[in-house]
Amino acid sequence: MSRTYFGTDGIRGRVGISPMTPDFVLCLGWAIGRVLGQGSETPQILVGKDTRRSGYMFESALEAGLSAAGINVLLLGPQPTPAIAQLTRELDACAGIVISASHNPHYDNGIKLFDADGAKLPDEIEHRIEAELEKPMDIDPRSLPGKACRFNDAGRHYLDFCKSTVPEGFRLDGLRLLVDCAHGAAYQLAPKLFEELGADVVAVGAEPNGTNINDGCGATCPEYVCAQTREHGASLGLAVDGDGDRLIMVDEDGGIVDGDDLLYVIARARQVQGTLNGGVAGTQMSNLGLEKALATLKIPFERAAVGDRYVQELLLARGWQLGGETSGHIICRDRACTGDAMVAALQTLEALHILGQPLCQARSDLRKYPQTMINVRCPRDRTPGPATDAAVQNARNELGEQGRVLLRPSGTEPVLRVMVEGEDHGRVEALAQSIANSIDTGA
Repeated sequence: MSRTYFGTDGIRGRVGISPMTPDFVLCLGWAIGRVLGQGSETPQILVGKDTRRSGYMFESALEAGLSAAGINVLLLGPQPTPAIAQLTRELDACAGIVISASHNPHYDNGIKLFDADGAKLPDEIEHRIEAELEKPMDIDPRSLPGKACRFNDAGRHYLDFCKSTVPEGFRLDGLRLLVDCAHGAAYQLAPKLFEELGADVVAVGAEPNGTNINDGCGATCPEYVCAQTREHGASLGLAVDGDGDRLIMVDEDGGIVDGDDLLYVIARARQVQGTLNGGVAGTQMSNLGLEKALATLKIPFERAAVGDRYVQELLLARGWQLGGETSGHIICRDRACTGDAMVAALQTLEALHILGQPLCQARSDLRKYPQTMINVRCPRDRTPGPATDAAVQNARNELGEQGRVLLRPSGTEPVLRVMVEGEDHGRVEALAQSIANSIDTGA
């Protein structure tokens, strides 16, 4: 059953265009309160945001809608998405809401939701919220509206939590670390975390103005963190995205280290330490090289649908602890309840200590297959026609066991994503372009 408003990761869109309008978000707050506030005598929901200017507007709308549903609101201000998830559990709230469009430009915004355990909502709950949105927004005159207040210690609580995910006494003394904050929600906390652990931190992308989030920096622009790491003579670089749940790193040789690399390094270290506890979960976008490298280590690997909440669901179903996406969402279930860039960075740095290797060496046995991604803009309801089906089948026949083809609609924007990977870069590009050219965009 499809959803009208919810996509891969909450609700997202262009500010001022449905659904990202103040009136819709007001009603959404009410619907969220009606669904997630049930069963609690004093229901409380946390609300955080990233650094987009439109966040002020949507924060006020959510506050009003939640209050109208009888929910007490705790406003956390700009905080990384995983901080909201963790604090939802820590403060015994019935839900957490993040106002963010993650890696998107400033003119987009969105709403992400966590349940009382700090987990992304399952499809069933999102359907219930959408069903509530279809009803008239009414307020029982016999009941009291909820109250709202600010929680000013959220950042300190989250920093202490992050430090608790590595062994006591773990230090980064002597490490010069370049930290790119994407002018986003982690602009204060990410540099502070690594400084408190002893690293010499150079912070960039840490001057948000409401419109520069993800603008030529952060996890979606790894070339920038590479250049900055070299310019400042840092040992390693790391970049988070606008809401702080994705991580991309730069190794000692200046190489870009994505989510597949990070999963491989952490899995290796945990295998050595005897704490892996099962296999590794990836997605349909995870590089075939990761699957083969883990197989060499005899580590099981399975793919979930694209989206970190589907990775989380697979981990829960298998009883595994480690999973993530190529884009840098890394989930360590024994450390955090959701994908967390800062926790993932600490887990990677701890893994290097366990392995006794620099990052460039620790990931060197992961040989990635060339992969080409083409985004074809078309309506969300567009389905591939016979020509596209034939192009996909032709590519699969040609690649055989040494490649993959994936065609999927984006959950966050109106594009159809074409992904092809295989051993020969030129052939992969040609096959991907052939599939993209076969798609009827309706233009």
